[in-house]
Amino acid sequence: MKFTPLDIRQKRFETSFRGYAARDVQGFLELLAVEFEEVVKENIGLKEELKRTQVELERHLERERALQQTLVTAQRVSEDLRDAAKKEAEIVVAEAELQSEKIVHAAHQKLVQVVDDINELKRQRARFESELRSLVSGHLKLIEAVAPPDVEAPVRVDDNVSFLAPKKAGAP
Repeated sequence: MKFTPLDIRQKRFETSFRGYAARDVQGFLELLAVEFEEVVKENIGLKEELKRTQVELERHLERERALQQTLVTAQRVSEDLRDAAKKEAEIVVAEAELQSEKIVHAAHQKLVQVVDDINELKRQRARFESELRSLVSGHLKLIEAVAPPDVEAPVRVDDNVSFLAPKKAGAP
């Protein structure tokens, strides 16, 4: 059973011959009612403050949950971005390696072509020199056959075509 300050104030006791003094009992009950009233008011105030605190706590807990979710989401996004950047870097490296292989292959093909061209030019030079020697030799024989016999020294074919021979290193 709950008592209120009003219940305490309205409580009346029977008087008896040897009972308590009515004034003292009434005074004490009045003091008790005042104290009880303050306790009830304080209790009501504490209950209201508790409700406000619980509401505030619930808001803080909700914010904490939202922050935790945001943090988890941010971590997930960060990991996704890192993974995507890593994959993109791997793709760029692979493309660069492929491009470098193509460049090296093209350079090798160009080298092979240049070597082939050099060899062909050497063959053409040798053939040209041979044909030129034959032509000069033939003309020289023709000149010798047609030339008058009073020519002092015979002309040698090798002396006339020496400019066609390849020069050796250090030779003038």
